[in-house]
Amino acid sequence: MSGHSKWATTKHKKAITDQRRAKSFAKLIKNIEVAAKIGGADLSGNPTLVDAIQKAKKTSVPNDNIDRAVKRGAGLTGEVIDYTTIVYEGYAGGGVALLIECLTDNKNRAAADVRAAMTRNGGTMADPGSVAYNFSRKGLIVVPAANTTEDDILGAVLDAGAEEVIDEGDTFEIITDVSDLVAVRQALQEAGIDYDSADMAFIPNLKVDVDAETARKVFRLIDALEDSDDVQNIYGNYGLSPEVQAELQAED
Repeated sequence: MSGHSKWATTKHKKAITDQRRAKSFAKLIKNIEVAAKIGGADLSGNPTLVDAIQKAKKTSVPNDNIDRAVKRGAGLTGEVIDYTTIVYEGYAGGGVALLIECLTDNKNRAAADVRAAMTRNGGTMADPGSVAYNFSRKGLIVVPAANTTEDDILGAVLDAGAEEVIDEGDTFEIITDVSDLVAVRQALQEAGIDYDSADMAFIPNLKVDVDAETARKVFRLIDALEDSDDVQNIYGNYGLSPEVQAELQAED
């Protein structure tokens, strides 16, 4: 996820090329492998794997690829899966704080890729801990808005532990405590409400409103970071006013 704005979501959907789709598939497969390695291949006992598979299917990753990833991760093919999670901290233009989450089998390559993208696109690296305090680790469930309403979602998830439901236009974002993510997801399923993804995420505690020019620079940097196979997620504390979103959408 590269931010929570409706404009960002729409923009990134429209920008997908075959190459970027392939990169997206590879990153989703990596998530499945790690989830299967940690919790095993049995879906009934591995909710993280359930969510990783759900997200991959929603992005049209072929079932055969998903099945092979589960088996590889669970050690059923004899292959060794060895990924490390690393979170880099930095700043984009306008003082926007970024957390860059990598999942890699080569720490040196990941570090070099992140530093190069930041340097070439107006970003700066930050010391560990100097940015992370701006974010809280939360559960994040994304629900398409096409076939449901905010009231429907609230009715289904409040008693299950949801902290907040945010209307992003074409989607609703449900924020939960990490410990309540599975319960809230199950509450949606029991209510017959479809969801696109359920993940742990870094949610900004306070957003920095940026103008359109700064937003363009932030998204150019995010695009450059996402080109790395090792970068899984990027979180930013930027905020876009309705006026800025309208300006950006007019250019899209």
